[in-house]
Amino acid sequence: MTKPKVWISRPFFPDIVDRLREHFDVSAEPEERAFSAAELAERLADSDAAIVGLADKIDGKVLEAAPKLRFVANLGVGYNNLDIDALTQAGVGASNTPDVLNETVADYAWALMLAAARRVGEAERWLRDGQWHGSRFEGWLGADVHGKTIGILGMGRIGQAIARRAAGFRARVIYHNRSRLDAALERECAATYVDKASLLAQSDHLILVLPYTPANHHAIGEAELKAMKPTAVLVNIARGGIVDDAALARALATGTIASAGVDVFEGEPSVHPDLLKIENIVLSPHIASASRDTRRDMAALAVDNVLAAFGHGPHAGRPPTIINPGVLADAS
Repeated sequence: MTKPKVWISRPFFPDIVDRLREHFDVSAEPEERAFSAAELAERLADSDAAIVGLADKIDGKVLEAAPKLRFVANLGVGYNNLDIDALTQAGVGASNTPDVLNETVADYAWALMLAAARRVGEAERWLRDGQWHGSRFEGWLGADVHGKTIGILGMGRIGQAIARRAAGFRARVIYHNRSRLDAALERECAATYVDKASLLAQSDHLILVLPYTPANHHAIGEAELKAMKPTAVLVNIARGGIVDDAALARALATGTIASAGVDVFEGEPSVHPDLLKIENIVLSPHIASASRDTRRDMAALAVDNVLAAFGHGPHAGRPPTIINPGVLADAS
């Protein structure tokens, strides 16, 4: 009996991929690369399932060339690379990898915030350039994090994990979210709900953790940056497009805000050229979830979803993190 085919768009952990081989004919790409829409359509043409990354755009046009496709597992929490309406209309299930990366991403948010606040990137470049011939008492002055006000825009599970870490810094936490947390969860996070204007005005360090949606496009733009403190630090670990990168570059260059730490960008892997020219920013290539344990957990969850969608494994028939469960109900 012919096994269904699974295409994997990037190489990852062979021992985890091997869990699929008992039930599927597996084709895994040998190296990381970007795929055009035509290349995606070609690879999915005879695939029954796929495991893809955030750079792989699966839309209606690609789906037209993939009549056998039944399930797409996304390696990431966000899934704006997937046209969920088109997938659902085509009867294709989709999943993501939430929760397994919450604590790791929260760790990284703090790493970026501390690095940006204390000018770690600038200082390292200066040192590597051989400029340390002595130190000035008033040199390399950065911003404290302990005892300051940390603002969180987007208070889902990652935002809550970030907030819990603030206790060790004796920092005040304020947040704004589409819906307010219940009182017990606010107490657990030691976080106070404020409106967006207050969040911008009061935060010494503002961390963005909201999902990308059309409504959130440029949620932080020129007006919002001007509403922040000139001493403020902005951290974006959410998604590119939530911040107007051109406006951020101007704000950093003119002293509208003090510094920033950014892990995600509009149009990535491209980065706005003005950001690359600025010293008072820490840049990283979308790696907030990139710990070995967490990336293995993400891969395992994607595999669990594919197995379950085809009736295998401990979640058989019930992919644990399916985005459009109605597809399975319709199929049954």
